[in-house]
Amino acid sequence: MIKVNVLKKNEQLSKIKITGHAGYDDYGKDIVCAAVSATVITTINGILALSKTIEYIENKDGVVIEVIKEDEITNKLLNNMLSMLSELEKDYPKNIKIN
Repeated sequence: MIKVNVLKKNEQLSKIKITGHAGYDDYGKDIVCAAVSATVITTINGILALSKTIEYIENKDGVVIEVIKEDEITNKLLNNMLSMLSELEKDYPKNIKIN
């Protein structure tokens, strides 16, 4: 299962940690993992193209996104990402969980 842990500070997103594997299908064929990866990487790239308000670490365990400077556009893009992941969670509740 993919786990998305969201931390807020003063009602603003401060850190998002995404770990695990959906287990919907084999590696390389898993549509849930592909959707999560595409959503997260597109969001990260979009934010970094506009500003340097986040830092991220990507490794074999997953991705951690940390907001280093609060910004309205960054907050909107991260909330959009979480909204998209939430839609996946509704469709695939056995494969992705947002906390």
